[in-house]
Amino acid sequence: MADPEVMRYRFAPLSREQSDQFIDENEASFDADGRGLWAVERLEDGRLLGWAGLGYSDFGARFCPAVDVGWTLARDVWGLGYATEAGRVALDHAFGPLGLGEVVAHTTASNERSRAVMRRLGMRHDPADDFDGPWYPEGHPRRGFVLYRMTAADWPRS
Repeated sequence: MADPEVMRYRFAPLSREQSDQFIDENEASFDADGRGLWAVERLEDGRLLGWAGLGYSDFGARFCPAVDVGWTLARDVWGLGYATEAGRVALDHAFGPLGLGEVVAHTTASNERSRAVMRRLGMRHDPADDFDGPWYPEGHPRRGFVLYRMTAADWPRS
């Protein structure tokens, strides 16, 4: 999470202290309600590739509060299917053990890589759901966000 290219569609790269705080907050989320972000590790060599899983959005947008699926992976493994695989595992968990009715995903409109993962997961985009990210100032090029949705009824159970 310190790589500027990996964090391009987020606020900024994280310092070590910020990254440690992110991990602590994530572990507390698992303890509180069974959802959070998992480490993504490649099976054949044990390399840590990034994280993926379920978060929580509650920042005043029309769709909030909501559980969201997300991922952040090392740049050298982009395009290899890890985000889609991890997203499927997270949605299986959301609609299986957690029993959720809907999960959303959102990203800045220009983040085509993440949007492609959302589409591969079968998530649906309705432009009427799009919103401005309140954490970006007016006029910022990444302020416009897209929202994708998946319902439990539409999720293909494995």
